[in-house]
Amino acid sequence: MSQALLAGLSRTTAPRSMVRRFLALDAVVTGGNGLAYLAASGPLGELLGVGRGLLLELGVFLTAYAAGVAWLASRPQPPVLGVKAVVDANLLWAALSVVALVAWLEPSTAGAVWTLLQAGTVAGFAGLQWAALRASATP
Repeated sequence: MSQALLAGLSRTTAPRSMVRRFLALDAVVTGGNGLAYLAASGPLGELLGVGRGLLLELGVFLTAYAAGVAWLASRPQPPVLGVKAVVDANLLWAALSVVALVAWLEPSTAGAVWTLLQAGTVAGFAGLQWAALRASATP
């Protein structure tokens, strides 16, 4: 990913700020998703065709994960290993979402579309975070 594209997406040319902004965006989106699952697991479960209990568990996990990502984003210089862990976790989440969709979930059409959209979004965060991390390591 080019430096110019990253700068445009993050609205800054400072590589450290790019990493922090992409982490912060991830935390906001993930936290919002987690809170929605916690607050509306019943109606969302019906819409998506998945169990309320699963959405509650995912809501707890996503909210806690988002808090950790937000903490990293709040650091003046997020630790490289922490950012790499977020990238890896995001890639794993995206892959497991697709596997779950194929292997054991039986969602509604809306649920299948939602699962693929969120997997793509999370993979996109991983790509942006990795590219920004690499840019920040370039002298």
